[in-house]
Amino acid sequence: MLVVDDDKHLRTLVKTYAEIDGFLLIEATNGTEAINQVMETNFDIIILDVMMPEKDGFEALSEIRDFSETPVIMLTARDEEYDRLFGFNLGADDYVQKPFSPKELMARVKAVLKRTDRLADKQLVFEELIIKENAHSVKIKGEEVTLSPKEYDLLIYLVKNERIVLDRDTILKNVWGYNFLGDSRTVDSHIKSLREHLGVYRKLIAIVWGVGYKFEAN
Repeated sequence: MLVVDDDKHLRTLVKTYAEIDGFLLIEATNGTEAINQVMETNFDIIILDVMMPEKDGFEALSEIRDFSETPVIMLTARDEEYDRLFGFNLGADDYVQKPFSPKELMARVKAVLKRTDRLADKQLVFEELIIKENAHSVKIKGEEVTLSPKEYDLLIYLVKNERIVLDRDTILKNVWGYNFLGDSRTVDSHIKSLREHLGVYRKLIAIVWGVGYKFEAN
C-alpha cells in the first residue's frame, strides 16, 4: 500500500492502522514522489491526498493512470461534488473526506480491493519456500518460519523487486520509511537475521559486494 500526503501525522496514523490489518505501507509526501514510487513498485492500492505541494493528487492520478491501473482512494478536505466527479473521471476508485476515521478508511480499502479482486491471498512460491502475502505467512517444507514484522516487510520488498540490485539506502527508504533515523547497519543486521531464518533458501538473498542485496530465484 502507498499513502501519499504531505501531513506526517496523517501518514503515521494510516500506517498504524494499515499494519494492524496486515498491510505493508510505503509513504510519499507529494505527487511527484508518488509517481516515482508507482513506477518502481507494484502496489495493491494507493491512498492519495488531493491537496499537496509540487504536484497535487489530481495531477499525480492523471499521470499514474497513463501506466498503472492500481486502485486509488482519494483523500480530500473539500466536500465539493465537482472535485469528486473530476477525480472519478481521472480514474479514482473511491473518495474519503478529511477528517476521517482510520477504521472507516481501512474498511474502504478492503472494499475497493475486494471489488477489484486484489484481496485474494497472494502466494509466492520458490520451490518449498511459500509466502502467503496477505496472511503474513512464510513456510519452508510446510513448517512455519517465524519472522519479525520488519523481517517480513524486508523479505516482501526484496521478492517484489526480484533480480534488482538494491542498495542499502533504497532499502531503508522503502522498508523503514523516509523518517527512519538508523543507518545501513540496520539493513545488514536484518538481512543477516532473515537469511538465517530462511535456512537452505538463504541463497535466494544474494549479497552484491560494495552495492547491496538482491533476491534471485533460479
